[in-house]
Amino acid sequence: MKIFLLLPFLLSLGLPALAEDAAKARRIDLGPRPAFLVQAMDESPLKKNLLSCLEKPSEKTTFSIGHRGAPLQFPEHTRESYEAAARMGAGVLECDVTFTKDKELVCRHAQCDLHTTTNILAIPELAAKCTEKFKPYDPATDTPAAAKCCASDLTLAEFKTLCGKMDAANPKAQTPEEYLDGTANWRTDLYSTCGTVLSHRESIQLFQELDVDMTPELKKPDVAMPFKDFSQEAYAQKMIDEYKAAGVSPQRVYAQSFQLDDVLYWIENEPKFGQQAVFLDERNRLSGFDPANPATWQPDMKEVADLGVQIIGPPLWMLLRTDDQGKIHPSVYAQEAKAAGLDILTWTLERSGRLVDGGGWYFQTVPDAIKNDGDVFVVLDVLAKDVGVRGVFTDWPATVTFYDNCR
Repeated sequence: MKIFLLLPFLLSLGLPALAEDAAKARRIDLGPRPAFLVQAMDESPLKKNLLSCLEKPSEKTTFSIGHRGAPLQFPEHTRESYEAAARMGAGVLECDVTFTKDKELVCRHAQCDLHTTTNILAIPELAAKCTEKFKPYDPATDTPAAAKCCASDLTLAEFKTLCGKMDAANPKAQTPEEYLDGTANWRTDLYSTCGTVLSHRESIQLFQELDVDMTPELKKPDVAMPFKDFSQEAYAQKMIDEYKAAGVSPQRVYAQSFQLDDVLYWIENEPKFGQQAVFLDERNRLSGFDPANPATWQPDMKEVADLGVQIIGPPLWMLLRTDDQGKIHPSVYAQEAKAAGLDILTWTLERSGRLVDGGGWYFQTVPDAIKNDGDVFVVLDVLAKDVGVRGVFTDWPATVTFYDNCR
């Protein structure tokens, strides 16, 4: 039942508080960014269509996937980032999963990123436990400042005392405090006061409260496995077990991994979850990989599908190409994936800086088609209508939510 139909019914029953709570639970707030991006577009039928949608209300959509939450402006993998993403209509939220010294699962993009994503270096007793202690910038050799602090250096209790911050570091830092101060100028520290870091279990509870689907990514460990008798298989199983313990339906979980063996483990041992497990594709890192030549892909698309994989997750540049007129089209990779019967999720929109500056790594196959920041909608339109992706990971879900509601 649409919320605008439900509210009068609840009010008629004399339940204004319940009606208000229901409205709040479903209220989507996209903020000014979608309108800003639409106005930046060149004149086109797509722009005309998007302009007509600016005043229309939006609803939550699983096409919009909060990549680590909403890290364009909020510290990634924090409660605040996830709540912002949900408010912007993301119907799916991502917890990248790694583990602590006591083998508890937590939300972090990498096992060893605490030195750039938290304030650990500002807490001497915890900084002392880092795998590699802080080293200042050496101007004599131009050696960047560095540190390496891992979730596996801390217990869960110690991890929970950290504050999440924007993922960044100052390579010219002479002190830990300077090292922590490196946020890119196209992001902001406005909301980076003390982000609430979460265990994996806590993320599941929060996502249930927000009524969103969940896409945990099992991160490749930075420590040798098995870790204190904790094997890779036990790690993959523990992640799924925490969803089962929380009573989450497998249909609401899209387990991801860059390691094909993890996906195959879920397909074999947890088939209800394995049915929509996502193979995050990094075959482009293999020597000799040519995105236009399927013979260089190991394994090829049909072999991936024959293994039982149903969803593949490449970076968005692998799905796109441009023609001689600078128009964007589906790549050979995209065509081969669809021909093999694979569904596609792609990553990551609004992550690598402004499109007016070229868009960075994520747009490397379409630089001739990127003229301004509004062209993010041109890219989205090709991904949705021509490639046929089922969802887009994004650092600012409002953009994708707005597009999907308009189309």
